[in-house]
Amino acid sequence: MSAGGHAGSARGGGPRSREAFEVGALRSPIGRLHLVAAAGSLRALSFAEAWPRRRAELEARGARLLSGGDGLRRFREALERYFEGEVEAIAALPAEPAGTAFQRRVWAALRRIPVGRTWSYGELAARVGRPAGARAVGAANGANPVALVLPCHRVIGADGRLTGYGGGLSRKRWLLAHEGVALAGDRLLRRPPGGGRRYARARAGG
Repeated sequence: MSAGGHAGSARGGGPRSREAFEVGALRSPIGRLHLVAAAGSLRALSFAEAWPRRRAELEARGARLLSGGDGLRRFREALERYFEGEVEAIAALPAEPAGTAFQRRVWAALRRIPVGRTWSYGELAARVGRPAGARAVGAANGANPVALVLPCHRVIGADGRLTGYGGGLSRKRWLLAHEGVALAGDRLLRRPPGGGRRYARARAGG
């Protein structure tokens, strides 16, 4: 997943001319996060290293980036609660990322992965009606502009390996462990018999 992936358009084109976006930042256990919101929805949530490119993309499309307003408060507060351990706090945050119709379908499906669970790329492909399209789904997953809230970190390889993540595998490990997924290094600790779709959630002492 790339928190600073390609911005694309809300529905195939760039932001409307001089559309206003509120921008801000938040410190977190996995580094500084940059938030972009408009009309009450998140448009982007990027890691610090991806933010310069994200900002340049928005500005190139004529967006007005504003800071100092109150429009990000609910998003900041929900993210703070998430990092404090209330891992469901960000599940219902509104997000309207810019992208193609197929990308938006993949990103919407990400929100159906429960906290503490993972899906493989193949399962995600099947869920969006493209059972043979794991590669295309992986590309859409990698272009996700709204990290964490659209939880592309919950998508892993069919063999249980965490595989790539635009924010880095160390962040992916941290996020999955924070949400209760049992890990052994860069792969899931255990898998249900029969190759079930859901991997076991970690339990205290488990």
